[in-house]
Amino acid sequence: MTITGIVSAVLIGLLIGALGRLVLPGRQAVPLWLTVVLGILAALAGTAIARALGVVETAGVDWIEIAIQVVLAAAGVGVAAAVGSRRA
Repeated sequence: MTITGIVSAVLIGLLIGALGRLVLPGRQAVPLWLTVVLGILAALAGTAIARALGVVETAGVDWIEIAIQVVLAAAGVGVAAAVGSRRA
């Protein structure tokens, strides 16, 4: 993995994590670094799921893959917020 790949993963993770937070109602007490990590994991898992479903290669923007990634990120942020609120 190159520096460019790492930077790309962080930027995509930030974007997917932010979109995941946006689709959840209310305020989430999840730190930014955790949002990025969850976004990166959701992006990787979403790509794997899209590949398994056969929708990873489409003409134009891969809306189905992005939707899967955002749903996974929202679920991850929701779980992290719920776990974090129980500890506080």
